[in-house]
Amino acid sequence: MSTPDEIRADIERTRGELGSDVDALADKVSPSSIAHRQTEKVKSRFQGVRESVMGAAGSARSSASGSASGATDQAKDVAHRGVEKAKGNPLAVGLIAFGAGWLASSLIPTSDKEEELAGELKDRAAPLVEDVKGQAKDVGSQLGDVAKEHAQDLKDTAQDAAQTVKDEAQGAASDVKDHAQGAADDVRSS
Repeated sequence: MSTPDEIRADIERTRGELGSDVDALADKVSPSSIAHRQTEKVKSRFQGVRESVMGAAGSARSSASGSASGATDQAKDVAHRGVEKAKGNPLAVGLIAFGAGWLASSLIPTSDKEEELAGELKDRAAPLVEDVKGQAKDVGSQLGDVAKEHAQDLKDTAQDAAQTVKDEAQGAASDVKDHAQGAADDVRSS
């Protein structure tokens, strides 16, 4: 059985975790964070391909046919694995395509119209993020209120049970005393 202090501490911990989750969610869905993650992911993949190609080119000096065959096999294997993963996760394919498009668009200088539209989008998204944060905090507050009510109910039930035990113990003690007195009276009268 938890004490009211333990329940309060648990509520505070849950509120803190909820706040962290809301902040992480806001960061995860912010356009700049998405763009940064996708750019880093694409850069990492291009770096891996570049290293693979550079390694294949270095090996080509010593054995051109073996390297070409190995690179071809590796490319086919990567393509096959990519297709297999894509079948099971179309959302990932969409995100990768989005990231590749975003990367390609970042290589082309932005126009004034694009910058204006991006600013408008950011301005429109800001209230939504704040709204989500507010709703999450409201949910956390409501959970806290419900938990407080349950803690109070638990406390009241425990107090009632303690009073019942006390009353029954006093009644039993009185019964034992009465029986003992009756037995003593019986012994004296005999």
